[in-house]
Amino acid sequence: MRWAVIPDRYHRYVGTMDDTPLETRELRYFVAVAEELHFGRAAERLGMAQPPLSRAIQRLERRLGVRLLTRDRRGVALTGAGETLLHEGRAALAMTRAAARRTRRAGADGGARERLVLAVKAGAFHEQLRKLLDAYAAEPGAAEVEVLPSGTCEQEEMLRDGRADVALIHVPPRSLAGFDSERLSTEGQVAVLPAGHRLAARASLSMAEVGAIPGLPLARWPGPDGRPPGPGPEIHDQTQLGQLIALGRAAAVFPVSAVSWLWSAHAAVPLSDAPEVATHLAWPAHSRSLALAALARTAGRL
Repeated sequence: MRWAVIPDRYHRYVGTMDDTPLETRELRYFVAVAEELHFGRAAERLGMAQPPLSRAIQRLERRLGVRLLTRDRRGVALTGAGETLLHEGRAALAMTRAAARRTRRAGADGGARERLVLAVKAGAFHEQLRKLLDAYAAEPGAAEVEVLPSGTCEQEEMLRDGRADVALIHVPPRSLAGFDSERLSTEGQVAVLPAGHRLAARASLSMAEVGAIPGLPLARWPGPDGRPPGPGPEIHDQTQLGQLIALGRAAAVFPVSAVSWLWSAHAAVPLSDAPEVATHLAWPAHSRSLALAALARTAGRL
């Protein structure tokens, strides 16, 4: 029988795997390096020296038995395994932060009464939210609900990192991956334009027409997807968006219910071919909150 001889340089990555769970500290170190793609900047961000950070990443690679990063004269790059750990590591760190926030919230005021934090997009969902909160408040033993207005498209992130226990989310453009949900309503969409624009008097528009209005680009939501794609300004809150539209610097596409926050300087034109948008009450799939379950049942009845 002939035995294969494995060169020494591979022993760091072969046959060293174990079932020991990853530590939060290791994940923080790796995510910092993976996001910066530079050990010096990552070390500065973490408030530590570079040599121990490099050694920590090497130990992590030995434990996992895979290369996470490639290092050469051109810099640092992620391998396929590194891309996977970056995605999973971010999610794991978000879950630990969420656990800490929700635990502190549960223990506030001695934990005498459960409190739910409900994230909503500022300026939206008025009628739906009022009906839901009134119906839930009438339930025996209803928890206190803190309504937390948030920036455009922040609700999903707030659920994942524990700032909120439950949220109202539009689908699309947001995702319900990892959440349980109850659908509250489905509606069409409108184009929001400056009131004096030549297209503001139209009975309807197509998505293609709205996306091609000269000098009036569609505003983009923040985040990695940047939807809708294009050169339009990135917006972070309702007031900013309202001003840009009123000044003739941007247009936007919103569910029909968004007309409740429009200014007199805005016009809403129905879209003939836009996909319908569903409003969901969403919460983390692993939640065991009885108060949240009661809120979801109330939403289902409505």
